[in-house]
Amino acid sequence: MRVKVLGSAAGGGFPQWNCACENCARLRRGVLKGRARSQTQVAVSASPSSWVLLNASPDLRQQILADPELAPRAEERSTPIAAIILTSADVDCVLGLLHLREFQPLRVFSTPSVRRVLVEENSLFRTLERSRPPICWEDLRFDRAVPVLSQSTSGDETSLSCQAVPLGGSFPDFVSDGLRKTLRAEEAIVGLQLMESAKKFFFAPSLSSHGGNWKQCIAASNLALLDGTFWTDDELPKILGTARTARQMGHLPLSGPGGLVDELRGTIGPRRVLIHLNNTNPALDEESSAFRSLRDAGWEIAYDGMEFTL
Repeated sequence: MRVKVLGSAAGGGFPQWNCACENCARLRRGVLKGRARSQTQVAVSASPSSWVLLNASPDLRQQILADPELAPRAEERSTPIAAIILTSADVDCVLGLLHLREFQPLRVFSTPSVRRVLVEENSLFRTLERSRPPICWEDLRFDRAVPVLSQSTSGDETSLSCQAVPLGGSFPDFVSDGLRKTLRAEEAIVGLQLMESAKKFFFAPSLSSHGGNWKQCIAASNLALLDGTFWTDDELPKILGTARTARQMGHLPLSGPGGLVDELRGTIGPRRVLIHLNNTNPALDEESSAFRSLRDAGWEIAYDGMEFTL
């Protein structure tokens, strides 16, 4: 199994286009030891000719164009992208689907509730139905893994499968009260346990403080890409004054009691890599104490172009 990080930042990327926080301002001036990042996007492959996208970021078009392995083949319209798996209906996870509307048949995996949010209340996503055959929605399951790629687009046999893991959290604010009452709360935000042969990869760019068995999933994996959005719980309130805390936004902060690093301290687990870093996170500065403390604790920070082979 190959895993590519096409984008590693939270919504808005880094630097964020309308932000003059210390991190963004210093990166623009060239005095921050760090990297520019596009919005979080990951691609997974179990064969050389087929790729599965995990979510569909607003930066997806440019991320696809920047990677030669995602380019179309000789035919007039083709793509090695065989499927998309969604972790939630959040705008930053689904907006990129609209970049894929160019009469290309798509297979999209999600929880039934996420599908309903996109199909029943957002007519814009009906543009995906113009292809012949139209978009094919398939359900993720909590009780077992479902096959995502049973065969690659070139005919090579593969065995990539995915199981959803409930993580707590809530549906986006744009979901109407009427629809929200009919949706299953546990289907709002999920982690993805991807499996190919004996290898396991866990993807959870959004971890709340009251999820399910995500710790067990991490321990059972060979690689985990985890929520690195905020360094502290009060990161945004300190900068913006009235913003919600990390936990109120559905993100477990990295530092402090009960933070992600504390939650996994002392456990024997896989290679642990942080993704979905907000532009305000001090760990983006590779000369900061936050970056050094993460490195010393055995954590890595994802960057655009980072790759893993399991």
